[in-house]
Amino acid sequence: MLVILGYIVVMASVFGGFALAGGHLAALFQPVELLMIGGAAAGAFLVGNTAKAIKATLKALPSVLKGQKYTRALYMDLMAFLFELLTKVRKEGLMSIESDVDNPESSPLFAKYPTILADQHVVEFITDYLRLMVSGSMNAFEIENLMDNEIETHHHEGEVPVHCISKLGDGMPAFGIVAAVMGVVHTMSSVGLPPSELGILIAHALVGTFLGILLAYGFLGPLASLLEQKLHESTKILQCVKVTLLASLNGYAPALAVEFGRKVLFSAERPSFRELELHVKGAKAR
Repeated sequence: MLVILGYIVVMASVFGGFALAGGHLAALFQPVELLMIGGAAAGAFLVGNTAKAIKATLKALPSVLKGQKYTRALYMDLMAFLFELLTKVRKEGLMSIESDVDNPESSPLFAKYPTILADQHVVEFITDYLRLMVSGSMNAFEIENLMDNEIETHHHEGEVPVHCISKLGDGMPAFGIVAAVMGVVHTMSSVGLPPSELGILIAHALVGTFLGILLAYGFLGPLASLLEQKLHESTKILQCVKVTLLASLNGYAPALAVEFGRKVLFSAERPSFRELELHVKGAKAR
């Protein structure tokens, strides 16, 4: 919703200011210029990216229209879930969670936290490393190294759409200049026309430069920035799980292990110690 609102503000400010200054909005409606800029940008996007990158970018774009996914409430559920899971491990042993790890969809423990179960990537991250912990064949250092590599891979994959949109935005002013030059060429080939008509042709040519810059810095640039912020948020939840599981693996009690995870969260989503403690107790009661 904020994306749409932001675009409305951009367009209202630019076009509204132009109209208030006495400009004619109809002069800015140049579908041919948009065709040249948009077509050239689309072609360059196809040439400059692999099929995998194009698919990842198209898949990531709808996420910008959604609200914040990794909220304080989600992290509190995650902390409560990890606390309950690690408490079970501490009381009954690692083998007691084998069925939960193998079939999280049918696990009563996972079922208590539908917000966590709905995030397939987080569920896979948790269950994969719990499975390694159950096997007992890897120490904490080896598991931490493997976690770091997976999180780094996840981050690099998430950066692909960011780079694609960012580079596309960087090229929009140049495509706008191309459209403007084509308009100037058309104007120069029509020098026999009256000055009033030549002025219209020059104005149409300049619209190309205007549109290229507006699309770059008013639309595509902010979009790439938003995708990057969402990527950092999706990486942070994996770091939170990593720190919590490693703390437990190193022998810390569940309450302390969860505190390790709480400390790595961004301040905007990080619950207070007391707030988290009450939430965990409420979850256990349920």
